[in-house]
Amino acid sequence: MNPRFRLPPVCVLLFFATCQLFAQERYTLSGTISEAGSNETLIGVSILVPELQTGATTNEYGFYSLTLPAGTYDIVVRYLGFADIRQSVDLLADRRLDFSMSEEAEELDEVVVTEQAERLDIREPQMSVATLKTETIKKIPVVLGEADVIKSILLLPGVTNAGESSSGFNVRGGAADQNLILLDEATIFNSSHLFGFFSVFNPDAIKDIKLFKGGIPARYGGRVSSVLEIYQKEGNSKEFQINGGIGAVASRLLAEGPIVKDRAAFLAGGRASYAHLFLPLFDIDNKAYFYDLNTKLNYRLNDRNSLYLSGYFGRDLFSINDLFVNTYGNAVVNFRWNHLFSDKLFANLSLIYSDYYYGLELDFVGFEWNSGIRNFNVKYDLKHYVSDRLQINYGLHNTYYVFNPGKISPNSEESGIVEEQLTKKYANENALYVDVSHDISQRLSLGYGLRVSQFNRLGQDEFYVYEDDNPVFFDPFTLVYRENIPIDTVSADRFETLDKFLNLEPRVSVAYTLNEKSSVKASYMRMAQYLHLLSNTNSPTPLDVWTPSGPYTRPQIADQVGLGYFRNFADGEYSLETEAFYKEVQNRIDYIDGANLIANDAIEQVILNGEARAYGWEFLLRKNTGALTGWIAYTLAKSEQRTPGREQVTFMNRTVDEPGINFGEWYNTPYDKRHDVAVFGSYEIDDRWSLNANFIYQTGQPTNYPVGQFEFEGLVVPYYGLRNQERLPDYHRLDLSATLRPRVNPDKKVRGEWVFSIYNVYNRMNAASINFRQNQDTGRNEAIRTSIFGIVPSVTYNFRF
Repeated sequence: MNPRFRLPPVCVLLFFATCQLFAQERYTLSGTISEAGSNETLIGVSILVPELQTGATTNEYGFYSLTLPAGTYDIVVRYLGFADIRQSVDLLADRRLDFSMSEEAEELDEVVVTEQAERLDIREPQMSVATLKTETIKKIPVVLGEADVIKSILLLPGVTNAGESSSGFNVRGGAADQNLILLDEATIFNSSHLFGFFSVFNPDAIKDIKLFKGGIPARYGGRVSSVLEIYQKEGNSKEFQINGGIGAVASRLLAEGPIVKDRAAFLAGGRASYAHLFLPLFDIDNKAYFYDLNTKLNYRLNDRNSLYLSGYFGRDLFSINDLFVNTYGNAVVNFRWNHLFSDKLFANLSLIYSDYYYGLELDFVGFEWNSGIRNFNVKYDLKHYVSDRLQINYGLHNTYYVFNPGKISPNSEESGIVEEQLTKKYANENALYVDVSHDISQRLSLGYGLRVSQFNRLGQDEFYVYEDDNPVFFDPFTLVYRENIPIDTVSADRFETLDKFLNLEPRVSVAYTLNEKSSVKASYMRMAQYLHLLSNTNSPTPLDVWTPSGPYTRPQIADQVGLGYFRNFADGEYSLETEAFYKEVQNRIDYIDGANLIANDAIEQVILNGEARAYGWEFLLRKNTGALTGWIAYTLAKSEQRTPGREQVTFMNRTVDEPGINFGEWYNTPYDKRHDVAVFGSYEIDDRWSLNANFIYQTGQPTNYPVGQFEFEGLVVPYYGLRNQERLPDYHRLDLSATLRPRVNPDKKVRGEWVFSIYNVYNRMNAASINFRQNQDTGRNEAIRTSIFGIVPSVTYNFRF
């Protein structure tokens, strides 16, 4: 051959590479998955390609995208509680394919789930995540028969609270304010009604609930313990529907239906309690009630654009003889725009307003008190489905905060009270993040990302300046911490910066598949929290005040690692999850003895920056299918806090070492529960009757008991030792419920069910607190146990038409 016509080696390589590229040409299969009866999009549906042992899941708006080599595939669509869909797909070009899924009970020919479907869940690098369906939440027996989201997640490993009637929840030894609670992406600052008897979430309006305890993706930030993500339903775009329930103390009603069939829908739901209406029959003038409203509108403009407008409004009122009136509640509004740039790039823009309000009226004193926190949030998130093995999420968030620590106003001219506004505080938090989900091989999957957060404490009308820049000083004569007196007061324009913080928050998780049934997973995350809840009680109360990080209050920084083993048994009928974790938190705020947190315009004078740590082991065994379903959860954990002395101090020529809080030693946090056992079971007897039960056992909550007493001017005064050295008695109870579904008359559209429940079946009088007082007859101190509930039977009627 003539050398002039010989191809260079690089050209030969390029030629073969081009041939290989065309041979491996790939196309994208994408679409949305919805529920057949209502057109409601479904979150977390698995779309599987068994022959390639790959797949994808739908996002928060029911969208999926899967890039595969050209060819013909059998696609399996799988979602718990719904009949599987199997469809052959010719993928010779980019293709959009939407699916409508029917509930299993309505489907005659059920498709058997393949073992590849199990394997996809095992391979996910995401760990420390718990998901509950609303159907399961409604089965769990709770006090007074009202289905409750917060009470339900307390049955999961690693989740506890401060006892009956306490608001909030604690995750892996963290405080309640370290949980980020999102309703349709809007922050909920107080999740309770009636001081913790109920949660603010109407189960009829909820579509999806997910709790992240560790390995939290980089798109979330602002809290260091957990993220509770809740999405409301979008509304039935096919037909008008009403459902609700009538209970012993509260009722609820929810309506949904199409505005434009198959394109636009509305949802409106309300709840209200009415037990206070019966109190006058017993000559009781006190009142305690709540009401809330959930709303949502959605409109699908076309295949690439959808609009959503959702809101929540709730209020609680508690009064004693109309002399003490307390109102509080949340209000949130969220506008969202979904846009599909391409079959591989999904975007969501959210504009969010969130407000928490607290009001107090004291007629016998003659003033009103109002406080709260508001934020305005802009979020832009993108999901890029690069290939079937690589997905990248990225976006930016910005939140502007207004903190109102309190305003005192006279409620009459005769009160003599002078109106006073405590200094409002302002802050701005912004963040950039990138999250990557990457299947390295058939066995190894990675999730990694980075969040860059910045927090600016903005100017305010009045800001205190202290000697040596120290608002708290240690008195070497009395050996106690005291409030320092400001030496000056300055003001700063709203657009000035008093202090600013920048944090890098890396996240890494990995899953290694041992076989088609099991895998091991590990994760590391760092998170920053710039807001602090001021509370020296064991659980949040409506009066608790939020404050931002600033010159004297540093942001909390948490590092957490986790290691877990996951396994499916008997073709998915059983599943096992077990994890060990270790968490450290820097700059956890602590309080000096005798700290006054109410109406304090210089809160920095009573708080110190300490540290916290928690570690433990979690076990969860589930039975997922069959007439009997449920789980057994166990947690062995330890939660501690420490605030060492800052340095040596000199006062009047005397130098001493600061002892810190509790002499600088580690002490149990109020939410330290060494052992936590939760068992839940649901048994379907037939198509009419079902039985549900749960049992809870927890180590008693840390507290303080007197270690001695002394007499002062004729009074016997107890004194206490180190913090949280003692414990309340162990907590345990058994709850039962039975659901009766009357036979359906085909001629009637109304379907109903009766729920009979017994809370605390064996009438265990669990101690909410133990207080000490002086006996008037003997003059000696005595312990008094306070219990909230004994046995509580209830009946609820739920209906739907």
